[in-house]
Amino acid sequence: MHDDRNLVEARLRRVLDERIRPAVYPESVPLEVAVWHAPGEPVPVAEGLAATPEPIAPGAAWGAPWGTSWFTVTGTLPAAWAGRTVEAILDLGFNENMPGFQCEGLVYRPDGSPVKGLNPRNQWVRIGSPVEGGERVRLHVEAASNPVILGNPPFQPTHLGDKETAGGDPLYRLARMDLAVFDESVWQLVVDLEVLGELMLELPADGARRWELLRALERALDAVDLQDVNGTAAAARAELTGVLSSPAVPSAHRISAVGHAHIDSAWLWPLRETVRKVARTASNMTALLEDEPDFVFAMSQAQQWAWIKEHRPEVWAKVTKAVAAGRFVPAGGMWVESDTNMPGSEAMARQFVHGKRFFIDEFGIDNEEVWLPDTFGFAAGLPQIIKAAGSKRLLTQKISWSRTNTFPHHTFLWEGIDGTRIFTHFPPVDTYNCSMSGHQLAHAARNFKDKGVARHSLAPTGWGDGGGGTTREMVAKAARLRDLEGSPAVTWEPPADFFAKAEAEYPNPPVWVGELYLELHRATLTSQAKTKQGNRRSESLLREAELWAATAAVRAGAPYPYEQLDRIWKTVLLHQFHDILPGSSIAWVHREARRTYEAVAAELTEIIDTAQRALAGDGDRKVVFNGAPHTRHGVPAGGARTVSGARWTETRERDGGGFILQNDLLRVEIDNRGLVVSAYDLTAGRESVPPGQAANLLQLHPDFPNMWDAWDVDEFYRNTVTDLVDADEVSLDGDGVRVRRSFGSSTVTQVLTLAGGRLDILTEVDWHETEKFLKLAFPLDVRADRYASESQYGHTYRATHTNTSWEAAKFEACNHRFVHVEEPGWGVALVNDSTYGHDVTRAVRPDSGTTTTVRVSLLRAPRFPDPETDQGVHRFRHALVPGATIGDAVREGHFINLPERLVTGAAAEVEPLVTVDDDAVVVTAVKLADDGSGDVIVRFHESRGGRARATLTPGFPVAEVVATDLLERPTGAPGQGLSVSLRPFELVTLRLKRA
Repeated sequence: MHDDRNLVEARLRRVLDERIRPAVYPESVPLEVAVWHAPGEPVPVAEGLAATPEPIAPGAAWGAPWGTSWFTVTGTLPAAWAGRTVEAILDLGFNENMPGFQCEGLVYRPDGSPVKGLNPRNQWVRIGSPVEGGERVRLHVEAASNPVILGNPPFQPTHLGDKETAGGDPLYRLARMDLAVFDESVWQLVVDLEVLGELMLELPADGARRWELLRALERALDAVDLQDVNGTAAAARAELTGVLSSPAVPSAHRISAVGHAHIDSAWLWPLRETVRKVARTASNMTALLEDEPDFVFAMSQAQQWAWIKEHRPEVWAKVTKAVAAGRFVPAGGMWVESDTNMPGSEAMARQFVHGKRFFIDEFGIDNEEVWLPDTFGFAAGLPQIIKAAGSKRLLTQKISWSRTNTFPHHTFLWEGIDGTRIFTHFPPVDTYNCSMSGHQLAHAARNFKDKGVARHSLAPTGWGDGGGGTTREMVAKAARLRDLEGSPAVTWEPPADFFAKAEAEYPNPPVWVGELYLELHRATLTSQAKTKQGNRRSESLLREAELWAATAAVRAGAPYPYEQLDRIWKTVLLHQFHDILPGSSIAWVHREARRTYEAVAAELTEIIDTAQRALAGDGDRKVVFNGAPHTRHGVPAGGARTVSGARWTETRERDGGGFILQNDLLRVEIDNRGLVVSAYDLTAGRESVPPGQAANLLQLHPDFPNMWDAWDVDEFYRNTVTDLVDADEVSLDGDGVRVRRSFGSSTVTQVLTLAGGRLDILTEVDWHETEKFLKLAFPLDVRADRYASESQYGHTYRATHTNTSWEAAKFEACNHRFVHVEEPGWGVALVNDSTYGHDVTRAVRPDSGTTTTVRVSLLRAPRFPDPETDQGVHRFRHALVPGATIGDAVREGHFINLPERLVTGAAAEVEPLVTVDDDAVVVTAVKLADDGSGDVIVRFHESRGGRARATLTPGFPVAEVVATDLLERPTGAPGQGLSVSLRPFELVTLRLKRA
């Protein structure tokens, strides 16, 4: 037989596009359309419905950037349509290739009840099936004219990302607004042809099944009368019955389809628009659930559920009904799909506390699956946090985006820094926007790394980001693919059902130890510095607010601000979303974030001040409060004391220019360039800076990645570097040295001072560069094959060498408060108060000594999606700690983030609520229990990576001690004592019931 595949395939494409799809709506009449443009921000539904609209015709321009327009469409069904199915086609000016990234709408009935969302791939609204004919139709559309930020070509700088700079010119032109007859038979034929045509292209050319499909499709096309598609669609479908009924082979890959709409809580739109995106999608999905009995939809991010409850009660009523039926499924158990690299220990824990508690309180559902398809890599401390929250499974897809190495598993156990293992699945479909295409499903089956021992995978199915979620076409395709020869077998089911099957068939999966590093989007550790500083400062203030408010409640009977702290935590957690904290959102998002963090700081500072005044009393003594987890200058951790005594630093000029700073622990030489040429550990008699090199070196790189500007830094940035060694000023400033530099259009001022055994460096940058990357370098005379960087509840090790491509790919990585490099017997820590990105490299000098260079990432200047990223003044604090052990790094990292607070009062001291007798055990939270009982919650962990035995001593009468999970639910027997033995990095939460 001649090979005529190309001929038939081309015929199928043209006939579908030009004849069959248009015949889905064979008859139509235009609707009358009027519009009212809301002035300014979105208005309540009642106001939009009550407004007086003006006539508008298809083809007319509408929609200023970030505007809201209320369209009213009216019409009468022709009497001749009696007995037929009718839909309204409402095209706001959509580009079908951009679901989720342009204008969107929510359709209402005249009584204000929502019908469904409008999106580029979902433009229909069912009017009736069947209709009587002659009915009057009236609908309202709340349309958002969100601008296209990520256009074609992508990554072009635009000022559309902020309503203050976007202008007012209309963005869209109204398109088709009709009432139309919907031909179910033709629509079903379209789905038949798409499913079989897409499957055919994925099958081997020499396989019989491909040719069977080709001939069946040819017969179906022959049966279609192109001048009477509607009259011949049933005959065409009959030609496909045989090939559609042939069952899948027993070894076929099994795909659990989960209805999904990945909605970024902010990204190329502001938070307020996400509130509406979620309502539109939820309306769509509840409507689809009513029409499709097999369909199941899962939605993550408790914050998004809370938005529906607060802002769209009419949508919430439909959602809660569908949840009760088990078909609209809460997923993930987190407040938002957060970044997991940068949130601190307690913040990461609270993502689960607040997320899981919302679903438990609202629905009685405590899901065990963590749902993070799009997060940019996963810190090695996360498995323990997942387990401590009562969950045990993780789903993500993002690691498939890695550019250098292909991850070797799709289903595996992920082992964290403490030994906790979590059952983890990466969907081999390699997308969280699966559309049930034949190519996607075939790719999932071929790509699945665990073939031979497992055969189940998951496919999150639906358009995200306001694209409206799963479509009826996707559901119809899945129905045909349930048991179809040549295809994976598809079943709709909740995530929990998939995981149960996957665990049952794969009882001994492979193990991956350590972080799940994404080999992409590394610049998100640096972009939008003020957002990151706001997060870190908020985390530190929340720790102090809880600590001092709890202490004041126990010691002085002061009221504890339960509701206020709960609200603030949720605000901070929201801003840890994986496009806000990473700095990859539009200007509007980060402008609002800065204001929010300022308000959070003011509110938390007031809580702290109020509590400390209650504890200090009235008087004129200088009482020092220490909110850090280690004793400092004689003040115990979590306590206060009246302290006196001067701390001395000697300053003198240095031979050859510059200055020397010295105390009893450290001598630092700063040359006439303002560079640190010596940092000498007087206790160990050891130099930190390699011979002939200089630390505190600012370095400037060009920074123009191949794509994803705010997200990416590509390794070639290192090929060109400018060392900023010219100083405008090097002078004494009290007990420190001031250094001022200028470069390009920017200036830097640094003040270097000694604080005990560390060199503090305060850096202020007035930054006005474009597409540049600013680093602060510290070459160290240490031979280290690996280094430690702090993560949640511990630290993780990374190689300093590049033996393999896996190590070479980690050329930019995340740390929290410290980076530590060490050779046996001596090490150095670099601690910070607000930066995350860094790199560590090694080189062997001509003297055979090894230089290990730690570089902090300070600032970037990408132009997309925010063309003014990080322009302006920034302040950073870092400290170099020569001679530091890992314990010193932990301690100094807390000290720089939790400075002492001086309060005037009468108290000679304030005893801590809890003391610990082992510095390796770090208390991360002291608070009152969330249930309002007045019990004290203490959370702590082993911080150095070794075993620890510690005794906790309460500073108040305790009736009972109970071990709990993160949600403060009992996990151990009542009466457990306060002497604990901890494995490396082990996390423990105790409830101390007050006597």
